[in-house]
Amino acid sequence: MIRADFYEKQGLLTGFEFSGHSGYAEAGEDVVCAAVSSAVQLTVNILDSLGVTTDIKVGENVISCKVKGNDKDAAVILEQLRLHFEAILEEFPNTINITISEV
Repeated sequence: MIRADFYEKQGLLTGFEFSGHSGYAEAGEDVVCAAVSSAVQLTVNILDSLGVTTDIKVGENVISCKVKGNDKDAAVILEQLRLHFEAILEEFPNTINITISEV
């Protein structure tokens, strides 16, 4: 299962950490993992193109992104990513565990 941890501060999303494998299909054939990876890459690229200052870390099967400061535009983009993950989860149950933690 993909673990999708979103971070929230004062009611605004400020970052995320995603890890794991959905288990929907074998690696390289998994449409859920592909959808999540693509959405995460798009989100990071949009934040970068808007000039949002972020701290991004990529490791083996894990990526984290933390927005510096309290950026409302970034929060809107991160909220859309969360909603996208919920839509994926609705179509492919038991593949993503979504949590939101106050930081």
